Amino acid sequence: MNIQESAEMYLETILILLQTSDMIRSIDIVNYTGYTKPSISRAVNLLKKNGYLNIDEKGYISLTASGEEIAINIYERHCVLTDVLLKLGIDEKTAKQDACKIEHVISNDTFNKIKEALYK
Repeated sequence: MNIQESAEMYLETILILLQTSDMIRSIDIVNYTGYTKPSISRAVNLLKKNGYLNIDEKGYISLTASGEEIAINIYERHCVLTDVLLKLGIDEKTAKQDACKIEHVISNDTFNKIKEALYK
């Protein structure tokens, strides 16, 4: 599945927020990311339109099966790549920032090889 990096980031953020709360709204994404309300509103509406999330009548957001699949995949990449960078001696803040950039451009094959090598 090929979607834009920004969509992947929003889905990953929603997944992370849903791990700590069963119900989230757009304002929770605003508070987590620091992005503006209009930016979040636009992104959430596009993700809904494309079938990656649902919004109920009270404004609560949930991931669809396809949205959750993408979010889990990106979050796994983030965690594994952060782990690799930490093991290489990169400081935690830099490791997380760099992993966030790499997770969107690395191929599935390369990621799987890294994961295999790391967790032998």
